[in-house]
Amino acid sequence: MLKLKRSTILVLAASSLFAVARHAEDSSVLTKPVATVNGVGIPESRFEFVLKQNMAQHGLSDSPDLRKNIKETLINQEIISQAAEKKGVDKSADFKIMMDLSRDQNLVNVYLHDYLTAHPATDTELKQEYDQIKQHMGTKEYKIRHILVKSEDEAKKIISQLKHGASFSKLAAADSIDPGSKSNGGEIDWSPASNFVPAFADAVQKLKKGQTTSEPVQSPFGWHVIQLVDERPLKIPAFDQVKPQLEQRLQQAKVRKLIADLRAAAKVAE
Repeated sequence: MLKLKRSTILVLAASSLFAVARHAEDSSVLTKPVATVNGVGIPESRFEFVLKQNMAQHGLSDSPDLRKNIKETLINQEIISQAAEKKGVDKSADFKIMMDLSRDQNLVNVYLHDYLTAHPATDTELKQEYDQIKQHMGTKEYKIRHILVKSEDEAKKIISQLKHGASFSKLAAADSIDPGSKSNGGEIDWSPASNFVPAFADAVQKLKKGQTTSEPVQSPFGWHVIQLVDERPLKIPAFDQVKPQLEQRLQQAKVRKLIADLRAAAKVAE
């Protein structure tokens, strides 16, 4: 995986926020410039906007290096912007379409931000979500092996071979069509049953340690032969550990409901 330097991240972040910052400015209240490019000032209000957005979105602290990187990025953006205007890029049809899209996206972002600020997830909602997830995940997790094949007859043949002493891992390597587990003897590491599709989960929960399904199990992926290697109590993180993820999950749910409500009230013609 490629690793970006922190300065690169800042450049990318500032670039994406540049249009938003310009759009947010009110010419009647512009503050002193942090720099000028060919006599055109870069307002301090724009700089502070991008700084705050970077700090919020990337969990950064205010620092001289952060301020320097953002200022340099805004200067470069202004230089390129002026060069583009000289070439008439701002008069092109593509640019106008992009500006309309950018305006719409910025309106959406600000609207949703204001909505979520006014409708934050309460502790009661967060705890209810936590309890529902706990209940859904169950109390155990399982280490299993499985062999996935295309037909019921193939699965029955494998079950017969296992009953006659064939190696599960060798059959998985030879016959399974699951690319994620066949090279590992069909093994799937510790997972709660809720991670599996219903038919697969039901079969796993009925097995005892060391047992293999006596009949093929059908799922949307094909036909499975499943063996329970081991099981243990499921350790679920404490509420405080996952509170940020719960907040994000509930925010997404609130946004989905808001969009559904707005769409239901809108007159949409296709």
